[in-house]
Amino acid sequence: METLRLVLLFVHILGYAALLGGLLVQLRSEQKAVNSLMRDGSGTAFLAGLLLVGVLEALGSPDHVKLGVKFAVGLVILVLVMVNLRKPSIPQGLYYALLALTVANIAVAVFWSPTHA
Repeated sequence: METLRLVLLFVHILGYAALLGGLLVQLRSEQKAVNSLMRDGSGTAFLAGLLLVGVLEALGSPDHVKLGVKFAVGLVILVLVMVNLRKPSIPQGLYYALLALTVANIAVAVFWSPTHA
């Protein structure tokens, strides 16, 4: 079960890396659009995250509040990416919102640690 957890965590991280890469590759472009890296990365990260929660539940008691926050932010990212997938361009504000949400979700994963008694 621990091996499955590590594999899913690895895939989850790769998904967020692809999403962030798809966003950063457009940083200097005038016109922003949802690209295949953003689509595939957000979908992969979200699905791997869901599967990872199931494994974490089987292994013990995970931090449900942290997982809830990550789920909500990840779902918002996924919905925004999928809704704007076929549009030729997206507004600058939406692009920066996606970038901020992605970085925020990564920060939650890294900096939100369980409280120790």
